Amino acid sequence: MLMTLFAIRTRFTFLLLFSFITCLVFAQDQVKKSVAIKTTKPPKIDGLLDDEAWKNAPIASDFVEFSPVAGRHETQENRTEVKILYDDNAIYVGARMYETSAKKVAHELVNRDNVGTSDFVGVVLDTYHDGINAVGFYVTAAGVQFDAKYAPNPNGNTEDPTWNAVWLSKAHIDEHGWTAELKIPYSALRFAKKDVQLWGLQLVRRRQYEQKELFWNEVDPKKNGFVNQEGELHGIQNITPPVRLAFYPYISTDINHYPYNTPGLKNTSAQFDGGMDVKYGINESFTLDLTLVPDFGQVQSDNKVLNLTPFEVKYVDNRPFFTEGTELFNKGNIFYSRRVGGQPLNYNAAYDNLKPGEQVISNPTETKLLNAFKITGRTAGGLGIGLFNAVTEPTDAIIQDSLGHTRRFQTSPYVNYNILVLDQNLANNSSVTLINTNVDRFGKDYSADVGGVVFNLYNNKANTYTLRGFGLVSNLYGAGTKPTTGYSYEWAGGRSSGNFTWILTEDHVDDKYNPNDFGILNNNNYFDHNLNMVYADYKPNKWFTQWDVFGNLYYSRRETPSTYQRFNQILGFDFKLKNFSYIGLNFAHNSQANDFYEPRVAGRVFLSPENNNAGIYYNNNPAARFSWGGDYFYRKFYSHGGYGHDVVLFYNLRVNDHFSFGQNVSYTPRINNTGYATVDSVSNNPVFALRNVQTIENIFNIKYTFNDVMGLTFRLRHYWSKLNVVQYYDLGQSGTLDPLISSHFNTDNNMNYNDWNIDMLYVWEISPGSELSFDWKNSSLIDNDQARQNYVNNFENTLHVPKNNNFSLKILYYIDYQSLRKHKKASA
Repeated sequence: MLMTLFAIRTRFTFLLLFSFITCLVFAQDQVKKSVAIKTTKPPKIDGLLDDEAWKNAPIASDFVEFSPVAGRHETQENRTEVKILYDDNAIYVGARMYETSAKKVAHELVNRDNVGTSDFVGVVLDTYHDGINAVGFYVTAAGVQFDAKYAPNPNGNTEDPTWNAVWLSKAHIDEHGWTAELKIPYSALRFAKKDVQLWGLQLVRRRQYEQKELFWNEVDPKKNGFVNQEGELHGIQNITPPVRLAFYPYISTDINHYPYNTPGLKNTSAQFDGGMDVKYGINESFTLDLTLVPDFGQVQSDNKVLNLTPFEVKYVDNRPFFTEGTELFNKGNIFYSRRVGGQPLNYNAAYDNLKPGEQVISNPTETKLLNAFKITGRTAGGLGIGLFNAVTEPTDAIIQDSLGHTRRFQTSPYVNYNILVLDQNLANNSSVTLINTNVDRFGKDYSADVGGVVFNLYNNKANTYTLRGFGLVSNLYGAGTKPTTGYSYEWAGGRSSGNFTWILTEDHVDDKYNPNDFGILNNNNYFDHNLNMVYADYKPNKWFTQWDVFGNLYYSRRETPSTYQRFNQILGFDFKLKNFSYIGLNFAHNSQANDFYEPRVAGRVFLSPENNNAGIYYNNNPAARFSWGGDYFYRKFYSHGGYGHDVVLFYNLRVNDHFSFGQNVSYTPRINNTGYATVDSVSNNPVFALRNVQTIENIFNIKYTFNDVMGLTFRLRHYWSKLNVVQYYDLGQSGTLDPLISSHFNTDNNMNYNDWNIDMLYVWEISPGSELSFDWKNSSLIDNDQARQNYVNNFENTLHVPKNNNFSLKILYYIDYQSLRKHKKASA
């Protein structure tokens, strides 16, 4: 039987490869071309197109809808006209967006790097004309800037809005619609040192009044990718990449208050910090980003949850240095930036082997980052190079005995984190990547590295068919232990463009593969197959502007020993209605599974029950003054009468263009749910529980934006999850839940978990690239067994528990080397 399955899989793989290699479908798309004109007198960036320089510049027009009606050309009365100029210092973009009435121009004020419900116009520049990588610069009708970097991913292109450049823009609304001007200095771009430049160009417009998204060069939603459907920008000649050097020094002050009310322990503490980020263009292609003594105190608080799984919770990294421009490092899924400055390796070891009378009085949950740098860029030949390095300082726990004597226990030594990436662009938007990560611990702890190859291949520029995947090897070594080597590979192939798309994936991870020192992988030792299919119709009909149906089949086996793990199936439908609202239906069946992780004891298995779920989700026009929506899912578990509900409701009310507020509430009860509770201390047998778990999350947001450079945001999150044990069971050797025999365990495993966070941030962009910010954080965390109270009583208790208050003020200033040099020449 196994040989038969192997033969079938081998034949299928061969046919897939043969079909991919021999496919003769080549795109013959018409590509629009625009010409940039050199000017000796650059326009004033005021949003008005009345400068002499604009008068004779060629016009790029005839934009084409992407949605709601793909392929429809814009009308004359709502047309878009864009002109492009350049000089020795910058690219200039002037745009006129016509409307039949100024009242149809949406202009909500929001913070930078948001568009809200505003109309916007943007220019996307692919300066190496590779059809894969690009940068975008957008301005809304309210004058708010948004910029992003685009990089390839299996689904087309990722948009990285955390990438920031320093550039100028202004917008102006008049009786004909609105206008915008952008100045993009060459210091914000990377391009080859050539006499004649040929850049990829895409122009984008959003009309909120009719929910239209339009592109200058048509973007077909049936095709995979966005950058590869660009037009061309000609005419730029004899420009020189400038010296790209900028400094971002900062100073900050921080005051923290927590009511310990304990003799000898201060309730209030304060500190003063300073540091600097540096951006240096090594040459026209590569940039060095350096951070010295960084301050991340003003990033949004983590959305902490009650974790009932055997796996680590993956949190979003909100630190700008680790999110901006890291697309090269994310290939192969072996880079999890939260490892840098994360929990010390031996954090839990501080509590092991304490002597009688000793207690841990201090144990930092994070290591301190000393410095970090990134070198990233791409040559004219399409070779992308990325180098990342970071160093964290040693971390100690403080242990105190009954006499007040203290000792230190090192939980982490000096640690160096390093990534090297070589990414070569190939024909037809394809690429192949070599990547290696390394974690060196300078002490008695082990070190680790992971490396291998990642590939992403397409048969033509339309990305009709794809073959992608990776092969990786991990190594753990040092600390006097025997080196451990593991491997992982994945390949995926199928049709990635057209009305009907499908991708078949095979994912294999052996039982020794471990990327978790710098990456994150919940478990290894599996052999998975996944088939994903989508049929989408983009032609409007009586009810819908577009709709799709999708299905997914997932089959997983444990590799060693070879054993069935799980089989899941999903069927869903999505509909975009003529009134711009959206509705979806989803149905799923999960077969009974062999769960080798929930028991928390090696060699044991839990028969996870078969379950079904079905749901519906809806949201109205997102540009409406009052936008709202929600989800409802019902889940049925075929064990112990288990069931559950997933209810989500959200809304946002835009009171005016300055002020809006909204809320997101979710309620997810699980009744007669089964899962791990504890372990018998004598027999080491897992003890499971029949339990009721109820979780409520409430997030409330307020936004007040004073103008296009100054705004205030307020975010309150209250998360409450409680678990009540109904009955205990022993886990049988076959994975069933048997009558309880174990008696050597803690019988009180109820849980009550509250996480309360307020994040209020005021930001004022005092000049391009420079800002003053004030942040207030108010937080508390309750983690106990008091799980019998209702939501109202629990919320009242949450309000009255001691809370930590943190206030910080930060001033960051942007210093551009080119401006300093010009100022020096002018004063000479």
